[in-house]
Amino acid sequence: MSLFSKFFKTSNTKPSSKEQKINNQPVVLSLDDLFVNNFINKGGKFLYCINTSEATQTLKRIALENDWNSLSCFDDELTKACAASKITTTSITSKQPLLTKCEHLVADSGNIMLSSNQISEMKLRELNENFIVVAKTSQIVKNTGEGLTGIKSNCKSKLPTNICDIRNYRIEKNKDNFLSYGVSNSKNLYLILVEDL
Repeated sequence: MSLFSKFFKTSNTKPSSKEQKINNQPVVLSLDDLFVNNFINKGGKFLYCINTSEATQTLKRIALENDWNSLSCFDDELTKACAASKITTTSITSKQPLLTKCEHLVADSGNIMLSSNQISEMKLRELNENFIVVAKTSQIVKNTGEGLTGIKSNCKSKLPTNICDIRNYRIEKNKDNFLSYGVSNSKNLYLILVEDL
């Protein structure tokens, strides 16, 4: 062994069997960590809040940062939060960014499930490309199947229609592809996740 190789170990040295075992162990994430990881990897903007008052302040900062004076909103509770933040709201249109709640947050894909409870009978492509979704940590589910089961158990009296999910959080301009024509559900999306567990 030369003098230099003693001082400067090269990357050609093989890891020990103990190091190999450690490196080969699968990483198991909790549901919330898995969701956040997948959501951010898809381009979503994630904002965690410990309570509703912090969520209201976060909403105000998002609107100020993007110069949004008015938001489309369908939910009475969110409309009150906007009024407290001095943000005007309108009924759901494609002209203003949409502020909404959601059905579930799907951990294994990072998708956000919506239904007619949030967007009425409008299609995602008909809505503004800017979304602010307010959700609770208890709404995180493992997969789409659990999300659909959750919708069924939460809405026993009247099942919602128009169940869909937002899958991409990067807006793709000029994507003239016959397979994606009219089906794009890409949204510039802010997720305000409020701790409730």
